[in-house]
Amino acid sequence: MKSLETWFKEYAVSHQNKTNIAIHFICVPAIFFSIVGLLMSIPSGFLASILPGVNPFIENWAFVVLLLVLFFYIRLSVKMALQILVFSAFCIIANYYIGQYASLWLVSIGIFVAAWVGQFYGHKIEGQKPSFIEDFKFLLIGPAWVIQKMFGKK
Repeated sequence: MKSLETWFKEYAVSHQNKTNIAIHFICVPAIFFSIVGLLMSIPSGFLASILPGVNPFIENWAFVVLLLVLFFYIRLSVKMALQILVFSAFCIIANYYIGQYASLWLVSIGIFVAAWVGQFYGHKIEGQKPSFIEDFKFLLIGPAWVIQKMFGKK
């Protein structure tokens, strides 16, 4: 398995332009956030029936998927996994409260579409195809890359 540094080096090849990087700092977290919202929008009656108590922050499909995603990050870096965990918790909590006041799936779709438009515009400026076209795992590397760029080395 590739190291986190190797993933970052490969990802950086198509992320050199400052405008594209700035766009990624906004759009990558927005995409992650919107996917959490979309997953939280899936009815979770089954989860509520197997989990004890009543906790809307864990009785949703986003929580289940994010647990699985964290295993990917733990294999790369425990510190990065913890950083992703904090961001994931923020996403779940914020999406929960958005869902109290608006149609979460509609808000999430709007964010998702707008963020992907931004991503593709950034790559047009960059003159490079998005990394995930080579390997879908880059969709998980993008959030880690943004965190690493914003908060320092793994």
